[in-house]
Parts: sequence; C-alpha cells; structure tokens
Amino acid sequence: MTTHARIRLRRLRWRLTGLYAVGTAVCLVVLAGIASGIDADSRSSELDKDVDRTATALSRALYYDDGGFLHLEPLREDVLAAGSVPVAVLEWTTGGLAERFPGGGAVAPDVAAVAEGARGGETALGDVSVSGQSRRLAAAGVWNGDRIGAVVVAYGDPAAGLRDHDVLVRWLIFGCAGLVLLAAAAGHLLSGRSMRPAVLALDQQEQFLAEAAHELRTPLATLQLVTESGLREPERATEALRRSARLTAELGRLVSGLLVRARLAAGTVTAEREPLRLDLLVEQILEGYAVHLVAEPCIVLGDPDLLGQAVRNLVDNAVRHGGGTPVSVTVAEGRTSVRDHGPGVAAADRERMFERTVAGEGGGTGIGLSIVRWVAELHGGSARLLAADGGGTVAELVLPVHAVS
Repeated sequence: MTTHARIRLRRLRWRLTGLYAVGTAVCLVVLAGIASGIDADSRSSELDKDVDRTATALSRALYYDDGGFLHLEPLREDVLAAGSVPVAVLEWTTGGLAERFPGGGAVAPDVAAVAEGARGGETALGDVSVSGQSRRLAAAGVWNGDRIGAVVVAYGDPAAGLRDHDVLVRWLIFGCAGLVLLAAAAGHLLSGRSMRPAVLALDQQEQFLAEAAHELRTPLATLQLVTESGLREPERATEALRRSARLTAELGRLVSGLLVRARLAAGTVTAEREPLRLDLLVEQILEGYAVHLVAEPCIVLGDPDLLGQAVRNLVDNAVRHGGGTPVSVTVAEGRTSVRDHGPGVAAADRERMFERTVAGEGGGTGIGLSIVRWVAELHGGSARLLAADGGGTVAELVLPVHAVS
C-alpha cells in the first residue's frame, strides 16, 4: 500500500476513534447528569421527609389545655425530641412569635416566615440560615381550639447529603472519564478491524498491478522487438507474425493467470489442481529460452498456469542476474532447479529475496521470487535459494510428487 493511502486510512481510523469517544462521552455526560439530578432530588426529598415526620409527630404530641396553656412535657418523653434532628417550639403571643422550646431566643425572620406558612394547618417547608449555615426547616402547627397557636419546627442539616452527593459526582466524573478512554481504545481497535477488508483490498489491488507489470514487461518488450523487426525487414514479416501470435497467446495466458491469482488471493475461487507432467510443462515453458534442460518424467498435482508462471519467474530471474552466463534447468522427482553462474546471493539475504518488496540488482520489481513461493505454498511445496558449487545460485521449486494408482 502506498504511503499516501496509509496516511489517509490512519487519519480515517483516528477520526472513527474520535467519533466513538465523543459519542460515548455525550451519552455518558447525559446519563451522569440525569443520575446526579436524581440523586440530588432523592437526598433532598429524603431530608424533607425526615424533618416533616419529626415536626408532624411532635406537633401531635403537644397540646393546649382548656386555659390556653401549651404543655411541653411530652417533648421530654418523646425520643424524636432527643434525636439527631434539632427541634424548637414557637408560639404566637401578643408580642409576636416567641420561642418556647428549647429556650427563649429570638426567632429569625426566615424561620418566622416558614412558621407563618404552617398557620393554614399544613406542614410548611423552607430553607433557613442558622449561624451562617443552610438548614432545611419543617414547621407543623399545634392546634389551640380552632386555630394554630404554636408550631413545632425541625431543622435538617443538608451538609451530609451534599457531601455524599459530591462523592457520587466525583465517582461519576472519574467513571465517565475511564469509560470514555475505554470506549476510545475499543473504538480504535474496532475501527482497525473494520478497515482490514479495505486495507486488504488495497493491498491486493497494488499486488495485482505490481505482478501484472512484472509478468507482462518481458513479453511486451519481446513483442515490440519482434514487430519492429518485421517492419524493418519485410521479408521476415511472416516469421514476425508467427512469433507475435505466439507472444500474444502467451500474454493471454499471463493475463488469465494474473486474474486467477488475484481471485485466489481474494478467496473468490480455488486453485484447479490436476495431475500433470512437470517435466513436459517446464519443457513447454522453456521454449524460446537459451537454457540447458535436463528433465526426468514426474507427475505433480497442480494448476498448470500458476506452475508455469512460477517456473518462468525462476528462469527469468536466473537470466537477469546470471551475468550472461549459461542457465541450466533440472527437473526430477517434483523438484525444479534453476542454476545460474552469476555472483550468487549471500546466505543472510537468500530468505529475504522472497519478500515482495525486495528487488535484486538487475532492476526487477522484486516480486518474481515472492510469486514463486506463493505458488509453491499454494501447492503444498516450497521454494528456496541455495549456493551452487563453483559459484552462482540454485533456485528450487519443490512440489509433492503425485502417486499414480
């Protein structure tokens, strides 16, 4: 894949990762906001119920006698009065609202305002300030005949609930941040996996183009030389046409082989394997090559077009890198050995030469031997380079011999 395509796909992957993260963050922020609001409302409602229950219960315990005197004795016996919720008793007198319990302190205006709300007979709720701190107040009336003569007020401290709420909010923030990071990581992984088919398709496209250039370059160059020769020498035009026809047929087989190989790599078709004489196939492929062939009859199970391309690549590679020296081909027991007398390949580089991106010194595309190995492995065989005795290189294509029953 080209560098530009890799950069574009990498950018796309990071955009998808960002979309995963942003989408998850928006959803989590909304859910966290809802959870925080529900928790705050729940704590506020619970505090209201607590002070309302205390004020209402104590207001029912107090009573006026027939002389209009408010009896506070039940407060000393009621456990609610001694509980965690502070209470006070306020009574309306001729001088205004006065505190009867626990002491005779002045009644703050905001407390008096809430107490006034209870004169209608319903418990009143409100927020007041006590010693500079916010308190939740509930005021429940005490009946004196047909009117409310006093109120019991209960003070609730929202600080504990607020502290717990703040802890929840912090956990929500940390949890959302962690989940966003997790979603970003998962999104990055999923986007990478989802893009693999596109990356594979691009790789296969570039592989097909590179293999097409490699396979078609030599026949097209030969065809050009043949046609130019026929044009320069009219008396050789008939022979040039015959050779052009053979080259055209070879190009057709090459194109068909390239298409088959591309479909095999894409998984849309499977290789057609049939018993064939490897020695005869190699002999046919070597027509037109100035090489020495020694072949023994042997039968292998394979695709003739693909095996032919593999053998042709081995020979082309030997001719290209052999330095003009004779090339010899030996076929025996499923093994096709192509030897040149060139400078050879260092032992450390032999395996690397089968990599697709490694090009030799002769100006090749660097995929000829990789195609050979691919064909060999597709047929259950192998391909390797060896050092030849006396100098040069031996390239081997080894295939399983097909036993004839």
